Amino acid sequence: MDLRQLSTLSDDDLDELYAAPESPWLRVNMISSLDGAATGAGGTSGGINNDADHRVFETLRRLCDVVVVGAGTARDEGYEDIGKPLVLVTRKAEVPAQLRDAERGSVLVATCETAQHLDEARELLGDEQVLVLGRDGVDLAALKATLAERGWGHQLGEGGPHLLRDLVADGVADELDLTWVPQLLGGDHPRITVGADVDVALRLGLLLEDAGTLLGRWLVRRD
Repeated sequence: MDLRQLSTLSDDDLDELYAAPESPWLRVNMISSLDGAATGAGGTSGGINNDADHRVFETLRRLCDVVVVGAGTARDEGYEDIGKPLVLVTRKAEVPAQLRDAERGSVLVATCETAQHLDEARELLGDEQVLVLGRDGVDLAALKATLAERGWGHQLGEGGPHLLRDLVADGVADELDLTWVPQLLGGDHPRITVGADVDVALRLGLLLEDAGTLLGRWLVRRD
């Protein structure tokens, strides 16, 4: 596959290159240093992202109907109004403090029957915005289907590492968009997947480069 230069591509070019081939389609966008760190010194992905990563990030946000993210990641990364419906995946149904006053209908929770903050989430967000999908854990396949039924077929996952691991392990993720920044960080940082072992094959669909930053679009193999 040819290596393409990000700087030569217009926003329209990127929209075409990252267009989802079908619906529903769930892609996950992540970032990593060359030695596998998914966060910088401050414990967030913002500690390692750059202009190239931000440009593809904005493309994926522009193309999606809905953003799916772990509630812990939303809390740690300071998520607020993103201009698209935001779905928080959580077994506790706990809504991060900065999202508790969000406009009604802009934030949803995907959780399970045993969630300890279920009633509180319903009171904060409204019954229709609390999706109970499973007894002791969130049924991610059901989440994908439920969002598609609401008209949100182009779904963007933004981590964190535990959620990415579960999405690929459960066969729900269709695509991984991964940025490698040209840094070595060492230390004790999470990888882009955290949790039990998985063995999922992907194929490279697109590779972009910008000043040493590599941005890959990997499609999950279904054969």
